[in-house]
Amino acid sequence: MASDYQETTAPTDLDIARIVLHNEAAGLTKLANALDGAFVKAIDIMASAKGRVVISGVGKSGHIASKIAATLASTGTPAQFVNAGEASHGDLGMITKQDALIALSNSGETPELSNLVAYTRINSIPLISITGRAGSSLDKAGDVSLVLPDIKEACPLNLAPTTSTTLMLALGDALAVSLLERQKFSPEKFNALHPGGQLGRKFLKVSDVMHRGDSIPLVNADTPMSETLIIMTNKSFGCVGVLNTKGNLAGVITDGDLRRHIDKNLLDQLASDVMTDKPKTVKPNQLAAAALKLMNEDDHPITALFIVKDGKPAGILHIHDLLRAGIV
Repeated sequence: MASDYQETTAPTDLDIARIVLHNEAAGLTKLANALDGAFVKAIDIMASAKGRVVISGVGKSGHIASKIAATLASTGTPAQFVNAGEASHGDLGMITKQDALIALSNSGETPELSNLVAYTRINSIPLISITGRAGSSLDKAGDVSLVLPDIKEACPLNLAPTTSTTLMLALGDALAVSLLERQKFSPEKFNALHPGGQLGRKFLKVSDVMHRGDSIPLVNADTPMSETLIIMTNKSFGCVGVLNTKGNLAGVITDGDLRRHIDKNLLDQLASDVMTDKPKTVKPNQLAAAALKLMNEDDHPITALFIVKDGKPAGILHIHDLLRAGIV
């Protein structure tokens, strides 16, 4: 590795950065090619855990362990990080016989992990080892051991954890995604675990933001327009839904419909005379983003949309509701 930096002219910052990235990418390729049945056994252990998947490590490996735990938790696998140093001072109580443990150590000889490993052996808690040294204590202790391929660190001194931690991080992602696929983790489940931020908004459903009950502006088909206008004004959606005799949504009256009938003795007509039939609607379980797309279709976008279930109005959605929810 050191020879990569020894050139006739001093390497630039960009040269060094590219060397680091190329070496780490080569390490990832080597890791991918080295995966075998032990990886599948690790997934089996994690999938069968009735409790949590506990991840632990020390130093840089500890930081990677914390991230792996977060990734697992966010993709449907209950997981938590336990600091190996704190485990010997009471935090072993966080680990139960229903759990599985993943222990990370590049050397495989990290002293702080010894009590943690011993605890799993005494209590028959499945142990998955991730280490860079075949034949190390951690390698031998694991029910399943995932050994990183023989690589050099990206550090020119081959000392600072760089490529090794990148491989551990990527291996954690591979475990999480493989488990996600096996457990058929759906976008709906993902949304339930990510209610905040852009990810949550992406999977927000119409039912999460629609107005219900008395908020919905509705009239019967035989309602005089004099009464219909009052309901339309009081509800403040700029429209009113028109029901047939079965209670199904038969049509909708908007400001545009009022303008088109203003010269036709509007107040003497019934709601069924003024309405536009077959209005655009969505179902409660559709994505809010799909509702916004429907409202903006064609040359005449609409500002309100009725939500219908089994033909009957279940709610109403205004474009301002979607904007407030961050659906853009």
